[in-house]
Amino acid sequence: MNELDAAVRAAVRAAAPYATAVTVAVVHGDREEVRCHGRLARTADAPTCTPDTVFELGSVSKTFTALLLAEMTATGELAPADPVEDRLAPDWLPVTVRSTDPIRLLHLATHTSGLPRLPPGLLAGAVRNWAGNPYTAFGDEQLRAALARTTVRCTPGSRYRYSNYGVGLLGRVLAETGGLPYGELLTRRVCRPLGLPATTCAPDPANLATGYRHGRAVPPWSIPGLPGAGAVRSTGADLLRYLRAHLDAPRPGSSCRGSGGGGGGGALGAALADVQRARLRLPHSTDELSLVWNRRRSGGRDLYFHTGGTRGFTTFVGFSPETAAAVAVLANTGPTLDGRFVQAGYEVLRTVARTTTTGRGHRPTPAATVSTATAATTVTAATTARDRPSERTDRHTSAPDGRRCVEDGP
Repeated sequence: MNELDAAVRAAVRAAAPYATAVTVAVVHGDREEVRCHGRLARTADAPTCTPDTVFELGSVSKTFTALLLAEMTATGELAPADPVEDRLAPDWLPVTVRSTDPIRLLHLATHTSGLPRLPPGLLAGAVRNWAGNPYTAFGDEQLRAALARTTVRCTPGSRYRYSNYGVGLLGRVLAETGGLPYGELLTRRVCRPLGLPATTCAPDPANLATGYRHGRAVPPWSIPGLPGAGAVRSTGADLLRYLRAHLDAPRPGSSCRGSGGGGGGGALGAALADVQRARLRLPHSTDELSLVWNRRRSGGRDLYFHTGGTRGFTTFVGFSPETAAAVAVLANTGPTLDGRFVQAGYEVLRTVARTTTTGRGHRPTPAATVSTATAATTVTAATTARDRPSERTDRHTSAPDGRRCVEDGP
């Protein structure tokens, strides 16, 4: 058994005992694999998990919102420095900011807006559906009311605080600017050009696995007021193309073009590079934040990654441009307190990045491999705190050059 096989098996074990379907999509140099395990539900006649099985992505959706922001920036429709209040519908009251500095679109995409993790009023309306769909009663009108009730007391750009509210608001602003609902805009501007036919915000797409929370089936995730924060669904096959497009983008700050795969030219090609550019350095850490993506130097190479979870699904995606390595790990069970499945996904990424030698400029030759198995017993990965893809909250920020908190321009 090689290192990659061992890491994938550990990820499958980490999804036990509740997951019935696990997908691991891997890009390593010029090879691409989608390894599938189990069935879509806990019934004997449930379909087998395949590369086209749909999983809820949870907060991995935020990476799509960041790419949409970067694409609309590249077309000149907006700028990251635009104040949020200038992009709201005319009849929406903006957030009250005690500082003279406004909240800008870039602040929403880097969790530095000062907005809380969740909008006011959401928890009160979520009690009835807490176990299954806590966001389902929070729609556009509730978001509009929440903005009018929100006061930001810190200076925007001065403090890192992970915020579903912030990225969800960004998705709403992008939809307002684009003149389409978020899901339709994402399909038109990102998913269709990249060749992601199964990636959608629809709550009940074909081939959707059943989600489980502590072994109990839960309804499909619904987040109508904040779709940019967590409404996207996708498959292993689509995420492989999505991550390959990021690998094929030119390096941030480089004038050279990528290898041309996955819609790598024009505004979307520029956007794929822009989302990888470091925007701030997280405090007390060498980790950086790009547009939504976490960026960490590990083993002499950059690792970009993001995690996601809904009540019934857990996801991890990541890529390493220097070695043309990428990973998407998906399971139809909700997140655990110890984060073992997410950590196992991160270990798959580290393994692929460490064992892949082909860098940028390659021409990929897809070699999809599909294996089917059932989820095994659980294990807990032993890692150091340094290599745990942790989520950080309420920290002051500093830019990579040490002079500014967040860049105000494109």
